Amino acid sequence: MIVITADQVASRTTADLAGAERDRLQQEYSERLLLPVARNAGDEIQLLTSDARTAVDVVLELTRKGEWSVGIGCGSVREPLPDDIREASGDAFFAARDAVERAKKSSPRLAIEAAGNDAAHIEALFKLALILRERRSEQGWEVYDRIVAGALQSDIADELGVSAPAISSRMKSANIRAELDAVPALARLLENLDASTGARHP
Repeated sequence: MIVITADQVASRTTADLAGAERDRLQQEYSERLLLPVARNAGDEIQLLTSDARTAVDVVLELTRKGEWSVGIGCGSVREPLPDDIREASGDAFFAARDAVERAKKSSPRLAIEAAGNDAAHIEALFKLALILRERRSEQGWEVYDRIVAGALQSDIADELGVSAPAISSRMKSANIRAELDAVPALARLLENLDASTGARHP
């Protein structure tokens, strides 16, 4: 199973984000989570899933603005699952705890740990994707958000009042196509890493 633990960056000097982010993730991903998202230790949120694509999507969202240090942990989880994730335990939770602590000292702020396995190569690929995203302009994000929502490039051009070639240029400079192609591959690698731990999925 896959645990994501995210700790808010500079929470002592910035507005609290944990409650709103917990609620947003729960609303968006509830059907793909094994337990409700919870807030831990004040400025930390945690979720559990057996779906690697969900984990990748959540990580990309949490790391977009640099507001969270994110740890991914793969491994077994003690069963039966409790009603509250804060009462859950197992190798995946320990791995996620180690990962988020390491992520706080990393750039980008992401780390992956798997019980009994070396996740360094997958972590490196995730970070490469995050670095590309960090360099994306606001204009690039405008196009990205519409593309992932299912809009056609021609429709985006009409909506933004620019030419179709201009949208193609924004997509290229923002590495949007490269990211969209990489996401399923990252999910497959994370799924394989999780499977290699011998974790059982419900």
